[in-house]
Amino acid sequence: MGKLSATAVKAAKKPGRYGDGDGLFLLVSKGGSKSWMVRVQKNGQRRDFGLGSAAKTSLANAREKASVVRSQVEAGLDPVAEKVKSAGIPNVREAAKEVHRERESGWRNAKHRAQWLSTLETYAFPLIGDMSVADVTSASIRDVLIPIWSSKPETARRIRQRLATIVDWAVAKGYRESPLAMTVVNKTLPRQKRSDNHHAAMPFVDVPAFITSLRERVSVGRLALELLIFTAARSGEIRGATWREIDLPKGLWTVPADRMKAGREHIVPLSKDALSALERVQRWRREHDNPDELIFPGMKKERPLSDMTLLKIMRTSGLKATPHGFRSSFKEWASETTDFPNELSEAALAHAIPNKTEAAYRRSTMIEKRRAMMAAWGDHCDGRALPGALEVGE
Repeated sequence: MGKLSATAVKAAKKPGRYGDGDGLFLLVSKGGSKSWMVRVQKNGQRRDFGLGSAAKTSLANAREKASVVRSQVEAGLDPVAEKVKSAGIPNVREAAKEVHRERESGWRNAKHRAQWLSTLETYAFPLIGDMSVADVTSASIRDVLIPIWSSKPETARRIRQRLATIVDWAVAKGYRESPLAMTVVNKTLPRQKRSDNHHAAMPFVDVPAFITSLRERVSVGRLALELLIFTAARSGEIRGATWREIDLPKGLWTVPADRMKAGREHIVPLSKDALSALERVQRWRREHDNPDELIFPGMKKERPLSDMTLLKIMRTSGLKATPHGFRSSFKEWASETTDFPNELSEAALAHAIPNKTEAAYRRSTMIEKRRAMMAAWGDHCDGRALPGALEVGE
C-alpha cells in the first residue's frame, strides 16, 4: 500500500515533495500546482520522469503510470521515447521533414529548399533530432547554436529561425502547449561580429574601362556578363533567360514572375548595347526554332551557365567586385550623376514596392522613361557619355 491517499493528495498545500513509495512523488510548487513524478534507479544511474498534472491524473492512475515506467526501465527501454511513440508525437527530425514538405512548394529557389533541411541535418539533428518536439526547450536550442554562433553566424541565425518555425508548427498541430521563449535564447547568445554582407561593387566610373576589357575576348560567359551590366539584372535572371522572353523588334525582355525574386513579372527595356550583346550571342544558339532554348547555356544545353563562370571572369581580371555588384554601380550612377527620379532606378532594379497600387502604376507608365534611363546607362558604360556631363532624365 502507498503512503498517500486521495484525501492527502487533495489536502497537500505546502510546497515540497510528498512520497508515496517505490519512487512515486507528489510535487507541490510554490504557486500551488501539483504534479506527479517517479524516480527510477538502475545500474547506479537515477532518472526522474514526469507523470502529468495531479489535477488530471488521480493517485491510482499515477501509480499505474509509475509501474509502467519502472517496467520499461527494467526492460532497457527509454520511457520518454516510448511515451512519444505511443502519443504519436514526432521527434524534431520527423517534424522538420513534415514542415519542409508543407512549405517547399512556396520556395522558388531550389538551393534554398535543399539547404533548409541539410543545415539542420548537419548541425541540429545530431543533438536534438531524436528529441520529441514536445520536449524541445530554449536550453536545447541554445546548445545547438552555441558551437557555430560565432564561426558560422549566418548559418546559425538560419537554424535558429528554422527550429523556432518547427516548434511553432508543433504548437499549431497540438503536439505541445507553447512556443519557445526565443527571447531568452537571444539574450544569452554572445554578440556576433558585424560583417558587410553587401556584394562588392565596381565604382560606376570604372565600368566603361571594364566593358572595353570584357570585349577583348568573346565567349558566352562574357556576353552574359555584358548583358547583366547593361540591364542591371540579377545573375540568375540573366543565366535563366530564354529566347521566348526576348522581343527583339520592340526591344523588351519580359522576365516571368516565377524567375523573379519578388515573384512578379519584370519588363526590361533593352538598350542598343543590350540588343547588341543578344545579337552576338546568337552564334551559340543551337536550336533557332526553339523559343524555350536558354540564351546562355552551360556545357549541357538544358542547363544554364554557372554563376561561377561570371565570377571567374572578374577574378581572372584581378577584380574583387562581383557580378551582382553592378546593380549597385548602376544605382550609384543614377543617383549621383543623373536627374532620373529614384523610382525609375528602383523599378529598373525590380525592387519590391509595398504599395500595390503604386507598383501597378510604375509597371504601366514607366517603360518608356526607363528606356531612356537604360539608354543613358548604356552610353555611360560604353564610354559614349561626355566626361563630367550630367545625364538628365525626362
